[in-house]
Amino acid sequence: MPQTQRLEVGDKAPAFSLPDADGNTVKLSDYKGRKVVVYFYPAASTPGCTKQACGFRDSLADLNDAGLDVVGISPDKPEKLAEFRDAEHLTFPLLSDPKREVLEAWGAYGEKKMYGKTVQGVIRSTFVIDEKGTVAAAQYNVKASSTDTKIARFISEFGG
Repeated sequence: MPQTQRLEVGDKAPAFSLPDADGNTVKLSDYKGRKVVVYFYPAASTPGCTKQACGFRDSLADLNDAGLDVVGISPDKPEKLAEFRDAEHLTFPLLSDPKREVLEAWGAYGEKKMYGKTVQGVIRSTFVIDEKGTVAAAQYNVKASSTDTKIARFISEFGG
């Protein structure tokens, strides 16, 4: 299984146009002129993904005050994303990429280790995209448990 090409700081963020939990189309270009945290997660309503999403939810006001929006992307269908959003009171867009085209374009789908085995799947990844659509931070294989630390760093590094 070949490794997916990964994004690096300074790269142009790949464009996307995906449905949100309500079926509305959200594009990366909707955030032009603003900084946005784009994070990729394997599956809605699983323990790690819930911890990560709730970390962003709980820090959303601070992120927004620092000029950072948040978007989560997974291969889940919009209906599952709506259930996840409602159950966890998430107030930022969750986008559906069931064909994994955006996941692959961002290097967030490919070979990974899981329980000691090499498998194909979603690589938990977090990016900060600047006002011009350029990658300002690219983090792969992130741990859901470190979400709060990453958020604090994003606010201090990219806020304002």
